[in-house]
Amino acid sequence: MRQIALDTETTGISTDEGHRIIEIGCIEIENRRITGNEFHCYLNPEREIDEGATRVHGLTLEKLSNEPLFKEVAKDFLNFVTGAELIIHNAAFDVGFLNKEISLLEWDENAIEDHALVMDTLKMAREMHPGKKNSLDALCTRYEIDRSMRQVHGALIDADLLAKVYLAMTGGQDALDLDQPVLSSQETQTKNKENKNISLKVQKASIDELSEHEDFLSMMKKNGECHWREYTED
Repeated sequence: MRQIALDTETTGISTDEGHRIIEIGCIEIENRRITGNEFHCYLNPEREIDEGATRVHGLTLEKLSNEPLFKEVAKDFLNFVTGAELIIHNAAFDVGFLNKEISLLEWDENAIEDHALVMDTLKMAREMHPGKKNSLDALCTRYEIDRSMRQVHGALIDADLLAKVYLAMTGGQDALDLDQPVLSSQETQTKNKENKNISLKVQKASIDELSEHEDFLSMMKKNGECHWREYTED
């Protein structure tokens, strides 16, 4: 199954106040393995960024002034996510912003939920760990996911952390050792025959060891039944 861990950064916290997306990060997971395939872009929001938001992600309008508009990357983004299951932490926030951006396009386009399924890992975490902190940082700590490379929040690095957290929450990434050759049934039979022909050295007990063993059995017989004697004294 193709899944995509997704995160966004924005100019503020509410689309009702006209805030926009300024970064999208996507990490692909297929058959429970992070594939290395990703989608990432910065966006020019054409508006000021709240100071509080900049403190979180470090992005300013000056830095983004030469980046594309959402409408210029929309088709590539939607092509990347269509048909997948989106894994999003606090999905209502990101989905709300994505759908707001889609609604502003110059052509008719369906909501993000019509392109892909959505799974909310915050909801999942709250069900798995009731009464505990379930932020992405808290989950990274709980599942021992290294986030030392992250100095500020970023959509791509947070999507990567989320992918790892999701796999840990749901049983871990399937580990396949691709360097190990897969043997055919004939090769397996040959290998088994080779193993049968291996001569194993049998180490016999010394006289002293046999004597100690006899003393131990005698002690057991004094303390109760010694079933070993029943078979060896016939």
